[in-house]
Amino acid sequence: MSHTYLVQWTIKPKIAPRPWLACNRCRAARPFEPSGKTRLNANGRRLDAWLIYRCCSCDSTWNRPIFERRHIRDIDPHTLNALQTNDEAWIEKVSFDLDGLRRDAGQIEEFSEVHVQKTILNPAAESSPPLEIVLDLAMKTSLRTERLLSMELGLSRKRIAILEEAGRLSTAPSGKNALRRPVKDEMRITIDLAGEADRNAILSRAGP
Repeated sequence: MSHTYLVQWTIKPKIAPRPWLACNRCRAARPFEPSGKTRLNANGRRLDAWLIYRCCSCDSTWNRPIFERRHIRDIDPHTLNALQTNDEAWIEKVSFDLDGLRRDAGQIEEFSEVHVQKTILNPAAESSPPLEIVLDLAMKTSLRTERLLSMELGLSRKRIAILEEAGRLSTAPSGKNALRRPVKDEMRITIDLAGEADRNAILSRAGP
């Protein structure tokens, strides 16, 4: 049996990225946010689809293209049904698709607020187990790894840096400045807590 205390953190961003666009009504650049609605137009057997955004200041709308002049036979049935029914889960996924949004907007406002759901995959089997955290990203986020650890484990960034320099905190995949980069899906973080006075408190915060 492994003695590692293994937990999974499922990370979900709370606020969708907002494009900054020229608002005709405000006559200035303003942030736009997803309305939770789609628009679907048909031209014969070809369809156009958009995700509707609203200006945060005046409620003007912007239609973010999802696809244009797409033949109905080339559209995934699940996608088509989601567009026809304004499926909330599908719309949320598209709203958080940062790479897709970058194709349609130059300036994008990102947010680091996340919800973290913690699950124990392997309970501690000894009094001083190493802690291993595996990250599961429901969607991309700009939250940096060191900030995530600081928030969820109650560790200062200075202490995180000390543990890393001592070889007692590592990430996989590793790399230069890995802790100062945004969290990645399936990233694993291992922390050796042997001898730490607040070891039990950290382990408690790591789990649900």
